[in-house]
Amino acid sequence: MSHPFDDALALSRDAEGVYRGLAPQAYWNMVGPFGGTTAAALLRAALLEHDDAVEPVALTVNYCAPLVQGAYAITVRTARAGRSVRHVSLEMQQEGVIAATATAVLAARRDTFSHQAAQMPDVPAPEQVPASNVRGWLPWLQRYEFRFVRGEMRPQPQPYDTPRSAHSTLWIADTPPRALDHLSLAALCDVFFVRVFQVRGTLVPAGTVTMTVHFHGTTAELAEQGSAPVLGVVDAHTFTRNFGDQIAQLWSRNGRLLATTTQLTWFKE
Repeated sequence: MSHPFDDALALSRDAEGVYRGLAPQAYWNMVGPFGGTTAAALLRAALLEHDDAVEPVALTVNYCAPLVQGAYAITVRTARAGRSVRHVSLEMQQEGVIAATATAVLAARRDTFSHQAAQMPDVPAPEQVPASNVRGWLPWLQRYEFRFVRGEMRPQPQPYDTPRSAHSTLWIADTPPRALDHLSLAALCDVFFVRVFQVRGTLVPAGTVTMTVHFHGTTAELAEQGSAPVLGVVDAHTFTRNFGDQIAQLWSRNGRLLATTTQLTWFKE
C-alpha cells in the first residue's frame, strides 16, 4: 500500500512544465490542506522537471490563498540552469486563483570542506518521550507523531496573562512510518504550530505567509535516517502588528543538521 504522504503528492504531467494534483484530504488543516504538503508538492514538481542527479538546497514558498477540495495545477519554469545550480520558479493555481508561488534552488552537490558549527541539543531518545495524544484533532495531525521534550502546546480558553516562551523541542515522525527524503523533510519544516499559539496559550486565526527551507542533509544522509524520528527545535524572535516570525532546525538522530527553516506568520488579534 502507498503511504498517505505519497498519495498527497501524486502529480500527473499535463503539458510541458505543467503538473496536476489533488488537494489532499488526509492532510486537511483548519482551512485547506496542511501547508507542508503544499510545499512538498511544489518541490516535487521542480524535481520532476530536473531529475538528473540534482538535489534541493533551498525552497521558498509564498502561501497566497488556501487550496479548496479538488484539482490544482503547478507550472514550472526554469529561470536559469548552470552547470551546478538551477533556479526554478513555480506557481500553483486552482480554479483561476493563485494558491502559492515558490522558488526552488537545485544543485549537483560535491564533496568539499565540511564543518558543522551548530550542535544538536542534548535530549532524551524519542522512545523515552511519550507521544502526544492528537486523536480527534485535525486530519493532518493524525499523519505525524509528536514527542515533546519541552514546550508542548496546551491551548487555554483565554490568553496567558503574561506571554510565555516561544520555544519547543520535540521528536517528530511520519504516521505511518515513512523513510525520510527531501520531500518529507520539506513538509516536516512546517509541522511546528504557529508560535503565537505557544506564546499566548490560546488559538487565534493564523497561518503561514511565507516559508523558506535550507536543506543541509544529502540524499544519502536522509536515506541513512530511514523512518526514525527527527528532532525539531523551534523558536521565534518577535510578534508585532499581525505578523510574527519563527525559526527552526531539524536534526537526525545521530546529530546531523538536516534542515533549517524560517517562516513569517500572520495572526489576528
